[in-house]
Amino acid sequence: MQRRSFLRLTAMSSGLLALGPGFWRSVHAAPARPGPGPYGAISGAPDAQGLRLPAGFSSRIVARTGQRVPGTRYTWHAAPDGGTCFPTDDGGWVYTSNCELPLIGGASSIRFDGGGNVTSAYRILEGTQLNCAGGPTPWGTWLSCEEWDGGHVWECNPQDPSQGLRRSALGTFAHEAVAVDPVGMRLYLTEDRPEGRFYRFTPAQWPSLSSGTLEAAKLNGSALDGTATFSWVRVSASLPASLQLARFLTTAFDGGEGCWYDSGTIYFTTKGDNRVWAHTPATGKVELLYDDDLYPESPLRGVDNITVSRSGDLYVAEDGDDLQLCLFTPGPERSVAPFLQVLGHAGSELTGPAFCPDGQRLYFSSQRGTDGNGVTFEVRGPFR
Repeated sequence: MQRRSFLRLTAMSSGLLALGPGFWRSVHAAPARPGPGPYGAISGAPDAQGLRLPAGFSSRIVARTGQRVPGTRYTWHAAPDGGTCFPTDDGGWVYTSNCELPLIGGASSIRFDGGGNVTSAYRILEGTQLNCAGGPTPWGTWLSCEEWDGGHVWECNPQDPSQGLRRSALGTFAHEAVAVDPVGMRLYLTEDRPEGRFYRFTPAQWPSLSSGTLEAAKLNGSALDGTATFSWVRVSASLPASLQLARFLTTAFDGGEGCWYDSGTIYFTTKGDNRVWAHTPATGKVELLYDDDLYPESPLRGVDNITVSRSGDLYVAEDGDDLQLCLFTPGPERSVAPFLQVLGHAGSELTGPAFCPDGQRLYFSSQRGTDGNGVTFEVRGPFR
């Protein structure tokens, strides 16, 4: 039987799938299918910045590669990738962004006041390379991930110009993203390789990341019929798990990408098979929220960076395809729909989606823009 038919049959015949207390709270349903989004259809014509948005939303460009961030003397980096927002003591926020270039790499921040005005921009990490995604910590630092086989995770202060600290205990592999579970006091990490693994890290002394136990996941059961769970195999932090004996005991995930924690659930994506996963650490349960083979008419392809809004909606950025940022909404009928689309940026990818602390502004980048130079956007509107 073809994979697509098998997946759809399995999903439908398995009945109701149960998830943890996060995005799909108290909801039992099959994987998400194409459907209307909560904000209606995106516009037919792009705005002045080249974005197609739902009615009531507007955009602006806050930074361009090779140009000074408006209102500052800081030149924005090339290849902007993963990012997130942090609140500041003055009621504003900071948006961080990685630089996914060899040899240069690193990460930068743009600081905003409470009214959304840019007040400064600066470097928070240098001396690294191919910094792809990463993740925020509950204690207010940015974990920047190097995506190459000898890559590490670097912990940075997003609010001050700084160098960052290498956290070697989190593994040596092609890191993509990391999510911190403050309840279970663990970190979860994706590896962007066809034979990549899904990892968790348990600090020896929470919340220090200087030492601890690194493990790789083994998937047991089926993620479509509600029987799947993770078990964990200890691995060395000095090599990818696929190059250790653990490769025989762990599960390969095809191109691990975004990773995000929300309300007891870890969400992560795999680009090679266009899947969105959910893991509930408290129970070990694993479920498949999305697979493009289930519904060929679905708008989402090239799944990549992810974030969750204050309303609990899951946003997934596309690497390639038609450059949409898609929105998953919970409910009896799980659905996925385009939230926005970037036009005129063929050959680029959307990266770094993140909401400011009050949830009313969304930031993201087109990594290579229209001419190979990245563009970082802000979208405002009636986010629920």
